[in-house]
Amino acid sequence: MIRQKPSTSRSARAQKTAQHGENEESFGRRLDHILAAATELIAREGYEKASMRAVASAANVSLAGIYHYFDSKERMLFLIQFRTFTALLNSLRERLCGAEDPFERFRIFVRNHVDYFVANMSTLKACSHELDSLTGPAFDEILQIRRDYYDLVRSIIDRLMDTVAANSPLDRHIATMSLFGTLNWLYRWYDPRRGRSPTTLANQIIEQFVRGVLEETPRGATPATDLPPPDFP
Repeated sequence: MIRQKPSTSRSARAQKTAQHGENEESFGRRLDHILAAATELIAREGYEKASMRAVASAANVSLAGIYHYFDSKERMLFLIQFRTFTALLNSLRERLCGAEDPFERFRIFVRNHVDYFVANMSTLKACSHELDSLTGPAFDEILQIRRDYYDLVRSIIDRLMDTVAANSPLDRHIATMSLFGTLNWLYRWYDPRRGRSPTTLANQIIEQFVRGVLEETPRGATPATDLPPPDFP
């Protein structure tokens, strides 16, 4: 199933727009603007320091205006993460349609992930740093989306390894998580405004994985013991 929006957002938005004489299109644009400002602030200062008052200042809206859109700071972070992980998952699903070759499906995954986060570096930083800042049902809903993304990526890697390295003793969970580690920490050193292009970056990550994981088996390596499903990607 492809997720589009939090299940309760449409009715709540309709009520708020009606109360304030604001049409849904205007509400959506303003919401996007505030979330963008909040994302930049959280990426720069961290979730704990990004108060609602600070977000209001960064977005150039009143504090009361912020509470028109969010009843809490956690709800704001939830929407940032929900939008990010849902967009990433849905984009990958769409780009995989019609792709059958295991290598091509792997290339699509890496390029999709790199393309999305190169265009949204602050989002990558904010989401990577604040994965555990949500609580309760909000945390559970985001966790499920992340698990869905992990499962899809893991299936891509399994199919690739089954095709060219079926007898490899390498642990596929470790291989998958190591690749996520490479992709999710790009913001720490990569600047898309200078140096290598996103295409060059993605191609080298693909090449390193294919050559390192699929072609090189360490001497003396033994198959890893099966592990329980991961908590999150």
